[in-house]
Amino acid sequence: MTEIRTPRLLLRRWYDDDLAPMAEINADPPVMRWVDDGAVLGLDDTAEAIERWEDEWDEEGFGLFAVELLASGELVGFAGLSVPEFLPEVASDVAISWRLGTPFWGQGYASEAAHATLEFALQDRNLDRVISINRVGNEASENVVRKLGMKLEREAVHPEYDFPLSVHSIDLTEFQA
Repeated sequence: MTEIRTPRLLLRRWYDDDLAPMAEINADPPVMRWVDDGAVLGLDDTAEAIERWEDEWDEEGFGLFAVELLASGELVGFAGLSVPEFLPEVASDVAISWRLGTPFWGQGYASEAAHATLEFALQDRNLDRVISINRVGNEASENVVRKLGMKLEREAVHPEYDFPLSVHSIDLTEFQA
């Protein structure tokens, strides 16, 4: 089983017990504001999402990690890698993403988990490059992207929801692990 420990976090595969806390995160309007059309997700949608994330692990050898606090075992959200099939111009790339519950915002957890994910991409999966796709205006995610050393590569438009996106990238040979 793939696990990554950071000073404060454990990044791991998904457990059945993760469904309820992840559904709670997905049901929070401030969390979902920047995701797709901004609609919250219920328990069934979250279960389907976790199943898709686990399938991607099996198919690609990477995926979205469940992220928990080492100190308490509490699920804070996810961080990891995925293939951004929704955006045709970068669908052959691997994207890093994260989503944390609001009680965990502003504490550096997203940056810590994302940094560990980039190390995983470089050292364990031997990827040459990783992208990040963010909705324009999401300053919190843009801050994480900057901390990772990613550079703006292109602007795009979400093909389904028609809002502007920024695509950042990093050449992992230059990433400071």
